[in-house]
Amino acid sequence: MPIAPEVQALIDRLNQELDESEQAATEGLNIIRQRLSLFPDNEILTQLFALLNNILFFVEIHRLRIQVLVQRISPEDVPVEVVRDTVEDLGLILGKAIEVKMNVNSIKTRLV
Repeated sequence: MPIAPEVQALIDRLNQELDESEQAATEGLNIIRQRLSLFPDNEILTQLFALLNNILFFVEIHRLRIQVLVQRISPEDVPVEVVRDTVEDLGLILGKAIEVKMNVNSIKTRLV
């Protein structure tokens, strides 16, 4: 059974949010690296560096999680309950991804 268009739209939105978070975190890390070279003992920069690396880790983990969830609903005879639970899981990930994107953009704004 092909994935329903609504579910595919959710997956696409999730991937977009994760891509944007990854891009913003990478940009933030580049800024922090420059500043850490000038101020290597700055604890706040070190904490922000760690936080942005954690965000990149979050993105990678959830990309893999999305792949697993998509594989779960891709076969022909998937029960409706499994699809429903999977869509719920995807929705929860979307909520987390949006929150992470807001956090990374906030950090990036502080750095600029």
